[in-house]
Amino acid sequence: MVGLPGELTMTDTAYNKLLKRVVSDPKVCGGEPCIRGTRIHVAVVLDSLVEGLTPAQIVDHFPPLTEEDVRAAVAYAAELSRTVSAA
Repeated sequence: MVGLPGELTMTDTAYNKLLKRVVSDPKVCGGEPCIRGTRIHVAVVLDSLVEGLTPAQIVDHFPPLTEEDVRAAVAYAAELSRTVSAA
């Protein structure tokens, strides 16, 4: 399970499925992490959340995205922060 004790958690399988929605391909968007099948950068999704948009509003602004894609961007950022912290 992913999460802290006492928090709502998701299975590792569900978490890994979210992470697979994020890709980094040198031939697409200069290798920046994007949502699979789009040219929408993870950073754009995260910036939108920081600006106060809800996942539903982000999906409205970027029609190729789903709310699960927004969750995938957050999961990717969380994973990246764990990797940086461990280094």
